[in-house]
Amino acid sequence: MQPITLIALILFGITYVLMMALQKVRPYIALGSALIFVVLGAVQIFAPGTLGSFSYTPLEALQEVDWNVIMMIAGTMGTVYLFIESKMPQLMSDWLISRVSSVKWVIVVLSLFAGIVSAFVDNVATVLMIAPVALAFCKKLKISPVSSIICIAVSSNLQGAATLVGDTTSILLAKAANLDFSDFFVDDGKPGMFWVVEAGAVVSALIILFMFRKENGKISYSERTKVEDMFPTYLLVGTVVALIAVSFIPYKEAANGGSYKPAIINGLICIFFFVVGIIRQLFVKKDKETVIGAFKEIDYYTILLLAGLFVVIGGVKSAGVVDFLGQKIAQLGNGSVFLVYTIIVWMSVLLSAFIDNIPYTATMLALVPSIAAGVGIGDPKLLYYGLLCGATLGGNLTPIG
Repeated sequence: MQPITLIALILFGITYVLMMALQKVRPYIALGSALIFVVLGAVQIFAPGTLGSFSYTPLEALQEVDWNVIMMIAGTMGTVYLFIESKMPQLMSDWLISRVSSVKWVIVVLSLFAGIVSAFVDNVATVLMIAPVALAFCKKLKISPVSSIICIAVSSNLQGAATLVGDTTSILLAKAANLDFSDFFVDDGKPGMFWVVEAGAVVSALIILFMFRKENGKISYSERTKVEDMFPTYLLVGTVVALIAVSFIPYKEAANGGSYKPAIINGLICIFFFVVGIIRQLFVKKDKETVIGAFKEIDYYTILLLAGLFVVIGGVKSAGVVDFLGQKIAQLGNGSVFLVYTIIVWMSVLLSAFIDNIPYTATMLALVPSIAAGVGIGDPKLLYYGLLCGATLGGNLTPIG
């Protein structure tokens, strides 16, 4: 093992331990670690061979940051805020509740609805939208809202993996595996991740129905939220439709000389619709408060964390750590694809229960190609999906996850 590989491995381990111990300052830990990797790269420039075979210039570090992912997260969060402010989700919830007659069915319907919304809207935002509705009818019926909120939160978290824009981990997976929006529905002629998640949603609905089988109390819910602005709904629908449309255009590597789309097209689409909404809100509706709120709603914490992690992961790849760890995990599988897949799924379930999904998924996505190569898998997509499934499930085991 080269000196730089050992140094990078130790630095990588310290970075993760600190991020687990100091949750509130994770972005700064990631950025600090990224800076150290850049400094190590600079040492190699001025004193070649000091740390072994290692090249990681500041320009290479900057190129590791995936701006497509960053723009997708920022644009989607901004548009979703405008959508929430329009009160359309609350209206949809009111309409659904008015169609059922008992408590158990209200909980099932709200949980399923939370899942559907979460496939296109951030998980936390989905819970914040739908939880007040659940709290309102629980208060009215004088029953504990705890079980209802847990069902909504779990359903929302699980469904985040259903589409490209459902969750940050899905966006990261799509980037690593070169997936488009449509690939989550049909991938290489086979049912995609969406249908796997929906099968889980059906089973979870049956479990919820069984859990609340004794809650047969009748309800009368006549409240109806008023939506005065439909434009944010059009923006969100437009974002999804545009992402679906461009998914049929190949990237440069697969274009065979024909027309192709730029690597950051999905990010540009998400930013475009958000900017259109901001311009309208600012100059047509003269609503500065909503504009300020939209920019505040963007999760800069996650964006900074990802930016730092992209540079850190680029550094550990250049130092040979990724290949080293990938080979070790592949060896655990003893050449069996099924065993390696099982290890990745259950390791992801257990670790994601105690480590935030985003840094864990970002790191493991870098390891998967090396693991796949170690067991002779040409296309690591199967392992990518196993990682996403495990990380999504594990995130529901504990409040930390």
